[in-house]
Amino acid sequence: MTTSQEELLPGTRRALLHRIAVAQAEGRAPSLVAAVVRDGRAVWHGARTSVDGHAPDENVQYRIGSITKTFTAVLVLRLRDEGLLDLGDPLEKHLPGTGAGEATIAELLAHTGGLAAESPGPWWERTPGSLRPELADVLGEQPLLHPVGRRHHYSNPGYTLLGALVEELRGAPWEDVLRREILEPLGLCRTSAQPQAPHAGGWAVHPWADVMLPEPAEDLGRMAPAGQLWSTSGDLARFAAFLATGDDRVLSAESVREMRTPAAPAEAADVAEGASYGLGLQIQHRHGRLLVGHSGSLPGFLANLVISVADDVAAVVLANCTSGPVLSAVGADLVRIVAEAEPRIPGPWRPLREADPFVVELAGQWYWGTQAFALRVTADGLISLGPLSGNGRRSRFRPNGDGTWTGLEGYYAGELLRPVRRPDGAVSHLDLGSFVFTRQPYEEGAPVPGGVDPEGWRGIG
Repeated sequence: MTTSQEELLPGTRRALLHRIAVAQAEGRAPSLVAAVVRDGRAVWHGARTSVDGHAPDENVQYRIGSITKTFTAVLVLRLRDEGLLDLGDPLEKHLPGTGAGEATIAELLAHTGGLAAESPGPWWERTPGSLRPELADVLGEQPLLHPVGRRHHYSNPGYTLLGALVEELRGAPWEDVLRREILEPLGLCRTSAQPQAPHAGGWAVHPWADVMLPEPAEDLGRMAPAGQLWSTSGDLARFAAFLATGDDRVLSAESVREMRTPAAPAEAADVAEGASYGLGLQIQHRHGRLLVGHSGSLPGFLANLVISVADDVAAVVLANCTSGPVLSAVGADLVRIVAEAEPRIPGPWRPLREADPFVVELAGQWYWGTQAFALRVTADGLISLGPLSGNGRRSRFRPNGDGTWTGLEGYYAGELLRPVRRPDGAVSHLDLGSFVFTRQPYEEGAPVPGGVDPEGWRGIG
């Protein structure tokens, strides 16, 4: 992978190197490798190691643990986009007999399916997958610990079920489908289910002594869709760019945006930390910015991928130790360093290519009751509606092609905005989910629910 180190300023590069150097030294990681992505490509790569003269580069594989789940989620969204399933379908419809079939596919993606966090039996990450040859061995006799759909409870077996779903509907092993539908189209030639040289060895570092112990690298078998993959900082940089913008060869921009949208109720502790979960992606607020991505860990390895879509910056951090540096904090810091030192330069403002006079007529000030709102027509073909001052409900709206508009976010997400015209063709008011917006507050003659006092506005006397 070719990186463009010169695209970041020397001070930014030094700050990035300092951050990973502190993480490797204080976290006592045998090695740590990182990459930063901007404008869809890697613009910085750095590494630190305990072995003199042998720092890993962007082509050295590390095990990435649960970042594997994001790959599995992409495969499931592809099935949805092809019409082979609906996210609201119960698992039983496509994969009967699991004992967890009442959970929907969306609930499994968002870890709200009520399943246990881990597989019963010995620690699955450190034992051969051959000990769990069937789904029943992964799920155990009581796969559900919580009511389905009621709470977010992270579940590795849940993603095992999603991998089995992919195999059932594709008629091929999960690993083969992954390679054909994601790895090859995106050029992730150094991502694989089994380690391929050059790769790092996994180590456990003694908590109270500067000594190490090698960790086993087991094939997870049925649990592979939850955490099997090996990858590199170079490949994950490409994957991060895809998760930010989509790629029609794999998954559209609209579908990856759906993955990045919160889909699970947050636990109390998560609310305090500003964290939630989408469809195969973790979502968090750090340093005043929204970050999406995923962390990963398996014995001997830690991994983190994090993206700030608004800043157009992503970071990947990999280390070969069971515990030590907090890579989620490192990744967030790498994003922050670049975003603050070299903020994104917006593209030039450009007007609409063609202005629809019927849409332009809607622009300007509107009132919901006595609160003033502004409706703007933007060059991306959308309209936006929000309060002129202070906090309040705001949203962008997309055209439906029939003179109506559908809300895209916030309170008005999915709600219909309909301009209502008088017999002479002039706009009378806006109807937004039964709310009436008028050109003047409580405009006389407008169909304001409850009517308008015929004596009009008056003073206190």
